[in-house]
Amino acid sequence: MKTTAKLRRTKNPLKESIRKEVSPLLQAALATAIDVALQAKQAHWNVRGPSFIGLHKLFDTAAAEAHEHADMIAERLAQLGGECHGRAGDVAEQSALDPYPAEVLDQKAHVEAFSNALSKFGGQLRDFIDKAEEAEDPDTADLFTNISREVDKMLWFVEAHLG
Repeated sequence: MKTTAKLRRTKNPLKESIRKEVSPLLQAALATAIDVALQAKQAHWNVRGPSFIGLHKLFDTAAAEAHEHADMIAERLAQLGGECHGRAGDVAEQSALDPYPAEVLDQKAHVEAFSNALSKFGGQLRDFIDKAEEAEDPDTADLFTNISREVDKMLWFVEAHLG
C-alpha cells in the first residue's frame, strides 16, 4: 500500500500520528474507488443482451456513485494533510481490484465481473473501517462505513441481474 510521502501542515486537531496512519488507507481506497468507476464504465460501454438498457443505466449509475465515493475519500485525505494520487498509473498500481476482463463479454459476464469488483471494494472498506477505528479516527471509520453501505447496496442491485 502506497503511503502518503509527507503530510501538509494543518490545524486539524487529529494527532499527526493518527493522520499518518490513516492517510495510506484513504489513498488505497481512493485508487480502488476510481478503479470501480472505470470498471463500471467499461461494463456500461460494452454490455449487450436482452437486459441491455437496464444494465447500461445501472452501470452508469454505479460509475457516478463510485466517482462520488472517490471524491469524498480524496477530500478526507486532503483534510488530513495528505496528497491525493488519482492518476491512471496510481490507480493501476494501488487498486485492490483485479483488472477488468478485456475481451467483450455477454451481459452475465459483465454482471459477474463488476459484482466481483464491488465485493472486493466492500471487503477493502470493511478492513479499513477496523484499521481506522484502531487508529482512533472515528471520522475516517465513519466515512468508510457510509461508503461500504452504499457499495453493498449497489452490489445487491448488480447481483439481482444474476437471477
